This record gives sequence, C-alpha cells and structure tokens, in this order.
Amino acid sequence: MIKTRVAPLGALALAIALVVSGCQPGSYGAPSASPSAAGDRPALADIEWLESPRDWVGPSTALLGDVSIEPITDSPEVSLPVTVDSDELSGELAVTVSAADRVLALDMSGSLAATVWALGLGDRLVGRDISTTFPGVEDLPVVTGSGHAISPESVLELRPDVLITDGTIGPLDVVLQLREAGITVVFVRQPPGLEAPAAMARSVANIFGMHATGDALAERITHELDTVQATIAENAPQGLDQKLRMVFLYIRGANGIYYLFGRESGAGDLIEGLQGVDIATEIGWTGLRPMTDEALISANPDLILVMSDGLESVGGPEELIRQKPAIGLTSAGQNLRFVDMDDSQILSFGPRTPAVMDALARAIYDPAG
Repeated sequence: MIKTRVAPLGALALAIALVVSGCQPGSYGAPSASPSAAGDRPALADIEWLESPRDWVGPSTALLGDVSIEPITDSPEVSLPVTVDSDELSGELAVTVSAADRVLALDMSGSLAATVWALGLGDRLVGRDISTTFPGVEDLPVVTGSGHAISPESVLELRPDVLITDGTIGPLDVVLQLREAGITVVFVRQPPGLEAPAAMARSVANIFGMHATGDALAERITHELDTVQATIAENAPQGLDQKLRMVFLYIRGANGIYYLFGRESGAGDLIEGLQGVDIATEIGWTGLRPMTDEALISANPDLILVMSDGLESVGGPEELIRQKPAIGLTSAGQNLRFVDMDDSQILSFGPRTPAVMDALARAIYDPAG
C-alpha cells in the first residue's frame, strides 16, 4: 500500500471557521454558481500600471478573467486501494480508501472541490459546499449552510464513498458521525499561503492513487503562479518607500465583526506576492484578532483588502468609514483605497490562485482598467 502524509489541521483554520460560522445561521438552499468574473482583457503585463499606486483614490474590485477550472487530464486513472495519513483530529491516522466513485470535497473556501475538479475527477463529485461555485457544479446539491455547517442528512442521501475535508466546516462531531455511518473520511490540511495549492494538489491526488497526476497539477500551478508573480515584481514599485502598505480586514457588519488577518492566515503571502508590504508581518501580528482602533491607526495602511460580501455587509466603503471612524484616519480610509474580491476566491489557495493573484494585481495597479 502507498502511504502519504497530510499536514495536520491548523488552529488558525478552526478559528477562521468559528468566525465565519458565527456570522449567519445555517441554511441549505443552493446558491447559483456564478462568481464574479471579467470579460476579455489584456495580458497582465500589458495593463496600464500606475506609476504611483499610493496616489490612487477610490475603491476597486478584483474580478477573475475566467472562473472555470481546466482539468489537468481528460482521462484520469484512479488506482485504489490506497492508504493515506489523515489528520489526527479525526481519531484515525491511517485511512484506507477502497472506493471513490462518489466524492464529497468540503471546506470553507471550496478549494478541495476545485482541486478534485482540476485533477479531472469532476464527474465523481456528488455534492458541494456553499463556497464551491465554479462552472460545472451548478446542479450539484449543496450540503453546507451559509454558516459552513454540514447537513448530515444531505450528505447521507448522496451516499458518498469518500468525504475529503480540512476541518474548516463541521462541527467535527458531525464529520465523525458520518465516518461512523460508513463514509470514508480523509482530512487534508495545508497551511494557507501560496505554497498550499501545489501541496494540496499532491495530497488530494494521493487519495485517488494518482501521484503522477498530482505532480503534474502541482507543477502547472507553480509555473502559473511564478509567472504571475514575476510579472507583478517587474511592474510594481520596487522601492520600499513606494510599495503599498496593505492589511487584510475581515468584516461582517451585521454581527459587528472586524478582524485583522496576520501571519499564518495566508493573507501575508498574498500581499507580499503582490509586491506590497504586509503590515501584519511587520508588526508581528499572528493569526486573526479583533481590530482595534489603535492597531489600525498605528498600522496606517495605504490599501485595505476585504472580502466583497464583507464590504457589502457594512454598506460600502463610505459607510464603513462612518461606522469605524478610525479607518478614516488611515491613508487607505482617506483615499477610499479598498480592494475587494469574492469571498470564495480571495483566500481560497487552490488551483485558481494564480488567477486570483492576477485579478488582485489588476485591481491594485490598474484600478481604472
């Protein structure tokens, strides 16, 4: 039997899941699979790069140019049984996968299902989480609510052979109950960041005994990501005094939730890959913490990254500043320099991460484009 190790579940993922799940009650209606996307546009290298990004005034939205996911192969070869190491929180370290004709891949950002699709196994998916919204999954039933809680009845009705998850949805007791009901459960967890998509490609592929395919997908993601980052590095301001100072702010206005994302959240990787200065890393901010006026004013970001639904939940940039006057005292607040992106995309760290970086770069450095 083949064994492969999967990274353990991080405490940060659980914390983020708790924050998000506390925002809204669960519901299991199926949302439409229509994430934000832009039409035809020039290559990233050919956009009108701002000479002085700090001088731009006004918000912008990052839109993917293509929301679809291209499988790495049209003829995947699954080789089972295979034994993989699962996360220790599942209570079962070694898991043998004997069948994988009917698959559920569930996590808070939709990255696991996107990875299964990218491996060429989309036809094996029998359901989806509420964050999985790329083209091709429109007709799959949703088994998680807006609070990312699993509906065990919905899962059992689908009769999956294997459930792949990372611990960001749950509760954990429900996942373990599904395992006791006879579903093979495998926990896959990668630390969030720009290295996660390639690592996840290999980990998920190993569950299907598709090691070579996983390597091929990982190499494609790495190449695409390197290309995007090289383009950004070549065109963005080079001097430290010219780089945009950025922070990632998580907002849920209806619940009064305002969190700054620090190291270990993956936000720092995004910011640094975008040639910005990650304020959270600079000040040693780890994990995610409630935003304080003092912390934000002291950080004084030039630009604030947010999730689109979060910004909408407070009524937009102007209303956010009205509700949180401290933000208006920062350079970002004074210039309304907010960049938002679809909640299921911006921190997903899956096979579309290169496209996410491309979209964010356009919104930051060519906001009028």
